[in-house]
Amino acid sequence: MSIIWLVSYPKSGNTWLRTFLTNYLREDEQPADINSLIGMPIATNRHEFDELLGLASSDLRSDEIERYRPLIYNLLAADCRKPFFIKAHDAYTLNTDGQALFPRQATTGVIYGIRNPLDVAVSYAHHENKAIDDIIDHINCNAHTMLEKPDTLYSQLSQRLLSWSNHVCSWIDDSDLNVHVIKYEDMLQQPMATFANVIRFTGLTLDMARIRRSINFSCFECLQAQEATHGFAEKQSTALSFFRQGLSGSWREHLAHWQIQRIVDAHSQVMDRFGYLLEAQTFLGDFAYS
Repeated sequence: MSIIWLVSYPKSGNTWLRTFLTNYLREDEQPADINSLIGMPIATNRHEFDELLGLASSDLRSDEIERYRPLIYNLLAADCRKPFFIKAHDAYTLNTDGQALFPRQATTGVIYGIRNPLDVAVSYAHHENKAIDDIIDHINCNAHTMLEKPDTLYSQLSQRLLSWSNHVCSWIDDSDLNVHVIKYEDMLQQPMATFANVIRFTGLTLDMARIRRSINFSCFECLQAQEATHGFAEKQSTALSFFRQGLSGSWREHLAHWQIQRIVDAHSQVMDRFGYLLEAQTFLGDFAYS
């Protein structure tokens, strides 16, 4: 066995997917603890990198860290005896040696979660406690890198995200890996079929009763209740909460028409490909004539 990467642009349902998979694998009569989800530590965990490599990442430049990352993942994959899930937010890119950060020989497959970038902008702004216009700058920027400040040492290594469109295409079109795509909106609207397909892709035994129970244990209200009671380790310290709404379409209430237009202008091709463009164009058209 080797690694199944759980990949998404930030705020696209990665945690929800991991909650479902954790509940499915545990086969328990109580919901899984949200602070003990599979897929962690994240692929860019600094402590894990330092431990496996035997070097301090703080002494390395970003390009040097990226040269070592494929080795780290090959080491992890060599010890896999069952499906091994790891969360990642990076785009699929190559290091300065021309090697993929996520090597094919270490990979069984990729579950790639995609969400309407209009909703991503709203959720990401809440998560980072930043202005929506600043987040749109990130989403539209092909040089966007997360957690990269020269004077700050984060618990995670820096991650090249690229723009939202290029993040999506880097994994789905360019990675040459076995990629299964799930839409956030389908997780909401067709959970049984969507999560059953996830289980089929992983090669785990398909049990529809377990799927139904795992979906119920992973409902947004359950996650919010756990966070309210015990907190959630993955929440940014600046955010009020991690699990905010878990809805689709909230961009209609939170984005101004010029903000919608900025995102559409930058990402219309990929939005159209995944069924997000028409609704946005219709909304903008209705606004123009209102």
